Amino acid sequence: MVCLVARTGRELQRYNPTGGRQVVGCIPYRFKNYDDGSISDELEVLVITSQKGGSGMMFPKGGWELDESEEEAASRESFEEAGVLGTVEDQLGKWNFMSKSNGIFYEGYMFPLLVTEQLDFWPERHVRKRVWLSVDEARDACKHWWMKEALDVLVARLKCLNPEDNEEEDGQEEVLTCTLS
Repeated sequence: MVCLVARTGRELQRYNPTGGRQVVGCIPYRFKNYDDGSISDELEVLVITSQKGGSGMMFPKGGWELDESEEEAASRESFEEAGVLGTVEDQLGKWNFMSKSNGIFYEGYMFPLLVTEQLDFWPERHVRKRVWLSVDEARDACKHWWMKEALDVLVARLKCLNPEDNEEEDGQEEVLTCTLS
């Protein structure tokens, strides 16, 4: 049984030494499925709308709480906001970004989530829309610069893990410098 209620409140919220929130986000991804059941090597990522509506899309993210690890927070946010489950992989990085409402710097930690299940029912299904997009479409739609950078890190990491996919359209092999942490 899965709980269909999202966590709320700031009682367990983590803060950095300057008072900024520490948030954890996830880039849910999969490889495109064809109608015949086969899977391609084309990467798709899941983006969501914000609760408040507005323009632009983003990846699931929210407060990192005192009673959970970063990975647990990433998994929870993906479930609550996007309705997906999967495997949280190694951290993509940490970004400092300015809060629009408070004017202080927040810390954002991003993780990839290899999606294994997409749910029909999830806690924020009535306040968010979700859509699978190509990497280029997601980069254009995403409203946060730091999430776009995290997406670029994920794409580079996956290219390093699958070197046979690194040919340019002209048949030349792309040269990559891979540092996996």
